[in-house]
Amino acid sequence: MKKTANPEAADLIHQGRKAFAAGVVYAAALSAVINVLQLTVPLFMLQVHDRVVNSQSTDTLIMLIIVSAIGLTIYCILDYVRALTYQVMASKLIRRLNLPVLEAAISASATKGISKSGQVIRDLNDIRSFIVGSAISVPLEAFWAPIFLAVLFALHWLYGLVALISAIIIISLSLFSDFLTRRAMKRANESSMQNIGEISGTLRHAEAIEAMGMLPALSERWRQSQLHTQDLLDVMTRRSRAMSSVTRTCRYAMQIAVLSIGAILVIRQEASPGSMVASSIIMGRMLLPFDSMVDGWRQWVLAISAWKNVSDIIENQAPKRETKPTPRTQGDLTVDRLVYAPPGSDVPVLKGLSFTLSPGEVLGIVGPSAAGKSTLARALIGVIKPTSGGIYLDGNNVYLWERSSFGDMVGYLPQSVSLLDGTIRDNIARMRDSDPRLVLEAARLADVHELIGRLPLGYDTPLGDGGHALSGGQRQRIGLARAVYGKPRLIVLDEPNSNLDTDGERALMRTIETLRADGAMIILIAHRPSIMQAADKLMVLQEGRISQFGPRTSVVSAITPGEKPIAAVKGSA
Repeated sequence: MKKTANPEAADLIHQGRKAFAAGVVYAAALSAVINVLQLTVPLFMLQVHDRVVNSQSTDTLIMLIIVSAIGLTIYCILDYVRALTYQVMASKLIRRLNLPVLEAAISASATKGISKSGQVIRDLNDIRSFIVGSAISVPLEAFWAPIFLAVLFALHWLYGLVALISAIIIISLSLFSDFLTRRAMKRANESSMQNIGEISGTLRHAEAIEAMGMLPALSERWRQSQLHTQDLLDVMTRRSRAMSSVTRTCRYAMQIAVLSIGAILVIRQEASPGSMVASSIIMGRMLLPFDSMVDGWRQWVLAISAWKNVSDIIENQAPKRETKPTPRTQGDLTVDRLVYAPPGSDVPVLKGLSFTLSPGEVLGIVGPSAAGKSTLARALIGVIKPTSGGIYLDGNNVYLWERSSFGDMVGYLPQSVSLLDGTIRDNIARMRDSDPRLVLEAARLADVHELIGRLPLGYDTPLGDGGHALSGGQRQRIGLARAVYGKPRLIVLDEPNSNLDTDGERALMRTIETLRADGAMIILIAHRPSIMQAADKLMVLQEGRISQFGPRTSVVSAITPGEKPIAAVKGSA
């Protein structure tokens, strides 16, 4: 087995492959019996033509009907069982992988952007659709096609020969059709996905588009892209339809050929009349999986690619964390020689940071743009894994900490506040079923209770698409209430006053003072200097390194001797 940094994830993928293989083997066994039972109708017709019509025996007909009814009943049951087998396979696989894929997708979204995470969720749904669809049975049906071929040879060797030649022709036409359409289909799909991505991204900036009259220019660009995609789709469709018509015509011609040969054999008394009709039906059934082989093969390829993406993100992206909850702690925050370089980059963003923060202390972090402030914030809350060194809260590694109990210890307000679909109550409670008193406590602590009370439905005001639209300042203050929900011990606030007015900033200062008095450790990252008055310590980051660190007044004096502290902080920001 390939070595991986996450043995648990590798074992999960291995178990998924093993369960899928076992299900396919079971379905293949059912398919063998089902294919044999599909001979019921043509053999019934054979016997009716050759025995019942000639002997005019009603008893023979009744017996054939009873046997055929039993065979068709068993066929119905087994076909249903096989469909249930695929459904159970898909259900077990999805239940097994849903949570790991979601965790890995969120991790990928935090480190590589939302597109990769969204794609892996779609891949998991595509795998489920493939398993419960018809394409998964195509190889199994084709694998048991020799059963039908053997029956045709048993009826007469010419029937078998025609069927064998027909299968070769159908397979050749299918492969040629795939050759003609594969590249055009790939280019059309890539162009379509690119267009959808561009349009989706542009719609997020609808206000700017309307305000600056950009719609006509964008519409023309979209139209050109759509026309290009449509041209590619037209090429693919024309080729596919042409080959489909040729294949269908050839299949009809083969049925005429086998009937004609059967008629000649009957005239020469080398075969019975019933065999002529039965051979036509059997050959049509034998050719069916080969006719859909290319389409089924494409779906197999897409499903294998989707599985590769899912297994890759689980094994390589899903963080290996502790699984047992850790109780709340009261200790210091220690950053020990922290180094972080983004994946694929040899240049670290954070370069050997070390500092300590004690309960009840407020640390302000300032520095120029691209100094590594937001990256440090993400490392402090355990979103990104340090390249070397570590961050410890009361001796516990924040990256390895089990996420649910870690969330009870940590509050985070990012630069761009994103509230989830749900009510304001749900968002403040971090989407948990919680005591309403805790929600009210967090709202009052963030001094946002009165603001929420003025909304249409108060705490039950829905947010998200179709919900109430909040201003940037309102979102930021509700995000602050979410960050302080449950009174966490470590609170990281990244630009917490960027969208606040004077009243909102005063409320933020009161919240920080209350949290400090309660013994929380607070880390502030801001460019606006007024908020830094609440800091006990100040850190200046430059090019990923700590250039100044210590008590706020000392750092301010060291940065700009002789200037007022606030002005000094403003200059350093």
